[in-house]
Amino acid sequence: MAKRVGVDKWLFCATLILVVIGLLMVFSASAVMAKERFGSPYNFVVRQAIFAAIGLAIMTLLMQIDYRKYNRPNVVFPVVGITIILLLAAFLMRDSHGAHRWLKFGALSFQPSEIAKPALVLFLAWWLQGRMHTIEDIRGTILPAALPSLIFIALILEEPDLGTAMVCAGVTALMLYLAGMNFKYLGYAALAATPVLYFKLFHVKWRRERVLAFLNPESDPLGKGFHIIQSLIAVGTGGLHGLGYMEGRQKLFYLPEPHTDYIFANISEELGLLGAIIVVGLFIFVGYRGMRAAVLSKDPFARFLAFGLTATVLIQAFFNISVVLALVPTKGITLPFISYGGTSLFIMLACVGVLLNITREVD
Repeated sequence: MAKRVGVDKWLFCATLILVVIGLLMVFSASAVMAKERFGSPYNFVVRQAIFAAIGLAIMTLLMQIDYRKYNRPNVVFPVVGITIILLLAAFLMRDSHGAHRWLKFGALSFQPSEIAKPALVLFLAWWLQGRMHTIEDIRGTILPAALPSLIFIALILEEPDLGTAMVCAGVTALMLYLAGMNFKYLGYAALAATPVLYFKLFHVKWRRERVLAFLNPESDPLGKGFHIIQSLIAVGTGGLHGLGYMEGRQKLFYLPEPHTDYIFANISEELGLLGAIIVVGLFIFVGYRGMRAAVLSKDPFARFLAFGLTATVLIQAFFNISVVLALVPTKGITLPFISYGGTSLFIMLACVGVLLNITREVD
């Protein structure tokens, strides 16, 4: 057994800094809008602060709980089963903006798809830890490993939420590859998924319009291309040093969802290229510390768990920032630890709590 040491203080501090940056930027991005809608500029940031406090408390608790307690079928299968039930239950709720992504209980709501990501990582870590020597066995190892992922992805696609489905697919592919699966099988999976992806992108009207707007936003600058253009204006306006905290202009009913999906654009406008680089650097640092824990772990379950949780954070951050910079079409994915959204913040901090416990076992 590896020597027990303290938790990775560097990872802990980097996560805490990202949360603090998130609270500051949520307030900056949402104050005017909150005042307009609710009569108080603090509406969104107070909610986010509450979830941040709860999330940090859970993170602190989970980093004290031995990660080996999760390495049991009587933990893994209930987690997967409950996640499926919650994803299905979302379809029984009244839709919001044409989507069934939330479970609502009075004033409280949360997104089951956020739970699906760590649940998927947990299952794959448990399943793959002892099957690396049979990873070429399609029926005995690969298909059972991919089954929960396929179920999650199918349900999330129907919400619809293509972005989160792609995060789940990416994490699954990376964890299978880490287990030693031949790259050709990932190619086969990509080929099998291509018709589905093509149908979801080009046979669903609003997604097709998003893709076309991404390719040529100037063709409809006040319509489908509006989001992309306003985001790029915000990023470009910031320059090297930014306009200053709270001084951004694009959030004033130009930039869509400035406190959630496009918060990185507001960061770039107000804090400039230097501020954006600091945020990206923090994510890279979190990724480095998480991957370090995975590499140094002697326990295969810990290695897979640390790798999967870290990959989830990095893939989601990559997609969000890429959307803001118009590198990929709009997907509606939040920036981990920073974007407004209680479920996302809570789940991400819980994931870091588990990751921090794993770091106790490495030198």
